[in-house]
Amino acid sequence: MIANSIVRHVLRDMARYSKIRTLATVFATASITFLLLQSTCDEKKMMGGLNNQRMVQRSTDHVIKDKQTDKEYEYSRDMPLIFIGGMPRSGTTLMRAMLDAHPDVRCGEETRVIPRLLSMRQQWRKSVKEHARLLEAGLTDPVIDDALTAFILEIIAKHGDPAPRLCNKDPFTLKSMTYLHDVFPHGQYLLMIRDGRATVHSIIERKVTITGFDITSYRDCLKKWNTAVESMYNQCLQVGPQWCLPVYYEQLVLHPEEWMRKILGFLKVDWDTSVLHHEDAIGKPGGISLSRREPSTNQVIKPVNLGALTSWVGHIPDDVKRDMNKLAPMLDKLGYDPNAYPPNYGTPDKEVLEKSNRIEKESEKWAENMKIVQENKRKAVDDVIKQEKLADPNRFVPDRPPMQQRPQKLPNRMQPNRQQYQDGNGPENKPKPGKGTFDDLMKARMEGDRQRQQQQLHQRRQRREPAHPRVGGYY
Repeated sequence: MIANSIVRHVLRDMARYSKIRTLATVFATASITFLLLQSTCDEKKMMGGLNNQRMVQRSTDHVIKDKQTDKEYEYSRDMPLIFIGGMPRSGTTLMRAMLDAHPDVRCGEETRVIPRLLSMRQQWRKSVKEHARLLEAGLTDPVIDDALTAFILEIIAKHGDPAPRLCNKDPFTLKSMTYLHDVFPHGQYLLMIRDGRATVHSIIERKVTITGFDITSYRDCLKKWNTAVESMYNQCLQVGPQWCLPVYYEQLVLHPEEWMRKILGFLKVDWDTSVLHHEDAIGKPGGISLSRREPSTNQVIKPVNLGALTSWVGHIPDDVKRDMNKLAPMLDKLGYDPNAYPPNYGTPDKEVLEKSNRIEKESEKWAENMKIVQENKRKAVDDVIKQEKLADPNRFVPDRPPMQQRPQKLPNRMQPNRQQYQDGNGPENKPKPGKGTFDDLMKARMEGDRQRQQQQLHQRRQRREPAHPRVGGYY
């Protein structure tokens, strides 16, 4: 009996332990399976879920310090950046100089980098092949937008002195106004508009190179002006009057105080009379910095004046005048009279007339001021280059010496010059095919080959050198 009781207890305990062991095994297996599945899902998200997830920067605010006052300014893509644009030679430099005179605004010179980056992005978007390559590499639109936005923001913030309101002036930047409005949601835009005939005449007279423009043809430039202005004007209407303000150059010159009050009110910047006297701040510490390579520098160094309003009258060819309505229909749409020579833009303010008369009497003074500003700018740039050379002596490669100018047409072997006739080497003295000695025939052939090689070399060098230097040009 005792033996049977012991056996029953042992069997009961073994069954109980077997159940516990089974439950433990099942629980452990379930836990391991869950962990494996979870890690697999996380790996799939990391490898294949790039379209649904993005890395987010925790802090989007950046700080830049004013070295003179030790004051810190924050800047971010959500701040109300100011963008000034339009066609080159339409008053963009004057607009940014007047804003630069305000103590709370800093624009600075043209960066020339920002419009190129925006143009590259448009080319990537238009090319189906290139766009597909970027997508395969994981460079989706949000990735590119974040990179471009960060780069543009750093350029605007750090290429000049810090200020509460940052501004950029690159004329063709506003060709991408709708895109900029998406990535800089609080940005504000000043679209400079000027009579297309005056703009085109200034481009041609000053040989301002613009990609796609034939700067020897009024007809071609007016067509391209119409296309560019129509695109920027339509985008200005698209983003709305809260974000974009068209500014007419002629009205800004005729009534500077009225329009600057309107502009500063649009930008929500307090009024300051310094914007009406920008010439006093040029070249001063903490004032307005001008570029030696911008074509408008010698004009904005002077006070606001009437000198450039109608200087184009009398230069438009007659055949272009007859077709003006077809070449530039935007003139009429923007409120200009395409058949008026000269047009009536309005009556200038008294102060503008006085400044214009003073400029005419003191022309030598402004020319001397221009030389001083340019010399100071040259010294400042040279100092920066010297510091960069000391930091990295191998960074700068010496420029190639300029090639000697060759004649446009080299002497043709079939058209000898006068000296060849005098030396007895004219056509009548050269052996004709089938006649003369073998040495004479070989010499004539070698001479022809030599001249042909020189002409080909000359043509290659001409193609390498543009007809008009691109210094200060727009790409």
